[in-house]
Amino acid sequence: MQKKINVHIISILLSGIGLILSFGCSEPDLSDVSYVDQKPLIYPDYTDIVIPPNIAPLNFMVPDSIDRVVVTMRGTEDKMKIEGKHKIFFRIDRFNKFLEAHKGDTLWIEVSTLNRKKWSKYLPFFWYVANEPIDQWLSYRLIEPGYEVWNKINLSLRNVSNFEEKVLADNNQLDGACMNCHIGNQKLPGKSFFHLRHPERGGTIINENGDLRKIDTSTEGTISSGVYGNWHPGGRFIAFSTNIIIPEFYSTNDMRMEVYDTTSDLVVLDIRKNEIFSGNSISKPGQFETFPEFSADGERLFFCVADSVVLPEGYKSLKYSLCSVDFFEETRSFGDCVDTLFSAKKHDKTVSEPRVSPDGQYLLFTVFDYGTFPIWHPEARLNLIDLKNGEINELPEINNNKKYSNSYHCWASNSRWIVFASKRDDGLYGKPYFAYIDKEGQGHKPFVLPQKDPEFYDYFYKSFNIPELFSIQPGFEAEDIEDIFSMSSEKVTPVGIEYNGSVQ
Repeated sequence: MQKKINVHIISILLSGIGLILSFGCSEPDLSDVSYVDQKPLIYPDYTDIVIPPNIAPLNFMVPDSIDRVVVTMRGTEDKMKIEGKHKIFFRIDRFNKFLEAHKGDTLWIEVSTLNRKKWSKYLPFFWYVANEPIDQWLSYRLIEPGYEVWNKINLSLRNVSNFEEKVLADNNQLDGACMNCHIGNQKLPGKSFFHLRHPERGGTIINENGDLRKIDTSTEGTISSGVYGNWHPGGRFIAFSTNIIIPEFYSTNDMRMEVYDTTSDLVVLDIRKNEIFSGNSISKPGQFETFPEFSADGERLFFCVADSVVLPEGYKSLKYSLCSVDFFEETRSFGDCVDTLFSAKKHDKTVSEPRVSPDGQYLLFTVFDYGTFPIWHPEARLNLIDLKNGEINELPEINNNKKYSNSYHCWASNSRWIVFASKRDDGLYGKPYFAYIDKEGQGHKPFVLPQKDPEFYDYFYKSFNIPELFSIQPGFEAEDIEDIFSMSSEKVTPVGIEYNGSVQ
């Protein structure tokens, strides 16, 4: 990131040579150009960000422009000029080629607007093009933000290098079944899973390079079927929480809803043997365990744990710590010593959704005031812990100062990019934001998933829930899910599990 040093100085220098901007055949009288001592207000806010070299065009609009806007993108190898009325649309092929030619370089974007025959020229902003690409595919669940019409949802897949999108599963084809948590295996990208919730034909859909299975993970020995889950890097195991989840709705204007567990434990599904097993260290009486995540080498299991409280009365005192325990793959067992990485008591906060970087160096998680479900907590922030030294980075560049939830995060396979769901725009609709994490573990300003029309998010009334990056396409279509939905679910056998019920 050396080329970003002294950005402010470079910005001032560039503003001083702004007279060289070409306006083509309609070039204005330079004496009429007004130089604005600030950067333009554009939407979406794509100013001063790090971007991957394979991202779709960052089309944007300039709300202050009435008659015309001219944008010049300058790099060390070339420049590109785009014009529009108040929206700027880059050609996909030219944009992709331009970024590829400037990997590891800083692009400067100059914006001039024409309003009532008067030109205004703004200070330039930058796009630093990282050397590392982002995974090409992004899946997410499209859902109404308030969950009142949860039966109108789908899982979609977006190519982040362009604007192509397709539906992976649509509950209009599945008798209104709820679906959630499409999670991939970063080490084995052909593997993924998600849940279908239906009273008769539900189950967990396991995808292995396009071969689909539907497994009923509920047993008499467990609290529920699998809920929050993540893959073991070897691809044989999936760790799940089993939860009794209660949604509560507020009657006050400043809060919308709260979701909490009245009981929860952790289990592991062996997809080779169709067996469920657990361990004393991850399923203790008097504790709530949830959000399991295997380490990058598969030798530890991270999870969130809280002492049980009386609910719903004590929901504000329900606070989870971030812990880990050894996992022994050959014996399918866990160690006895549980380590605490983030103490709820020490920080007087709660944590959820630990996600390990594929290189094993960092763990990303959400921190908020209480409970286990962060998306309706405006104070929810992403934190990063260095697994080598235990240092915690509160990622101020990513979280910004707005009190809107940041959660449901995921790493790219090269451990340099993250995607997360954020409500920073309006506090209601979750949108997928990308951010660069450099090799020193520092975060950089996020930017929203580009859309062909920069005005898209103003009139799209669904949230992008649980965004997940994939380096290859998942390998199935909506018709495949419709077919397997009609089939019976495979059963699993609990091994050494006796649900004690003491944490009810």
